[in-house]
Amino acid sequence: MLLIAKAALGVGVTLALSSAYVFREGVIRVDVDEARPGGSHVHFWVPATTVSVVLHLAPRRHLEHAAAQARPYLPVLREVAKELQKYPNAELVDVRDASQRVRISVREGKLYLDEVSNTEKVHVCVPAATLADVADRLEDVAPGV
Repeated sequence: MLLIAKAALGVGVTLALSSAYVFREGVIRVDVDEARPGGSHVHFWVPATTVSVVLHLAPRRHLEHAAAQARPYLPVLREVAKELQKYPNAELVDVRDASQRVRISVREGKLYLDEVSNTEKVHVCVPAATLADVADRLEDVAPGV
């Protein structure tokens, strides 16, 4: 009986530490809701650590292709990601008209992109550290940036 209790404790601690590691960078959240009858509702939550893992597992040729297309923007992405971490709470863009509102803000180290219109609502939340990881990985496979 004591052996079973020790095994259960070991499994529990392993699960807790694994969860803490996976969720340490935060969560990427994408929510899309259509306002029409029968409209789609998509709610997608992924640990931000997944992005880093996928970037390391992706075939190099695909990363090189992506880096080649993003090459002119990589220095800007790196600097923006670095600067976003300095501003824990800031509203960057807020545009409104009669039927639509777009807001880009930083709250608690996460970049929020919100678009609300008469037909749909789109909310995206990405940890700023994830943007820095993407920029770093793309720069690794695109030397000379």
